[in-house]
Amino acid sequence: MLAAAGAIAQDIFTFPGVTKVIGSAKMTGVHDILVKQGAMGQILLWVSFLEVFGTLALLDTLDGKRAPGDFKFDPLNFSKNPDTAKRYALAEIKNGRLAMMGIGGMVHGYFITGKGPIELLTSK
Repeated sequence: MLAAAGAIAQDIFTFPGVTKVIGSAKMTGVHDILVKQGAMGQILLWVSFLEVFGTLALLDTLDGKRAPGDFKFDPLNFSKNPDTAKRYALAEIKNGRLAMMGIGGMVHGYFITGKGPIELLTSK
């Protein structure tokens, strides 16, 4: 879901200093520039580090110690009521699937037109 939000956000605003690094590139163009600069290696390193914790959670899931996707992070206590927790879990799965289809459409639209999602909708 963050990928879809990020694809839309980069059409709306730009962080200061970003244009010095990537210019006006968007979506997959940013990826290509960052690969050439070597920045993607650093991203891979830190994401791999975070995957270690995901592996620990996966092992707990396989041992039956926790449910898939349950990282025990519920600061607003949405899971107090089991029926509400099931409804929210199903909504999360549906929203995630919709976001995956959405980012797929945004990326393919970029491949065809070279424009981001908002730029494509507002262009004439």
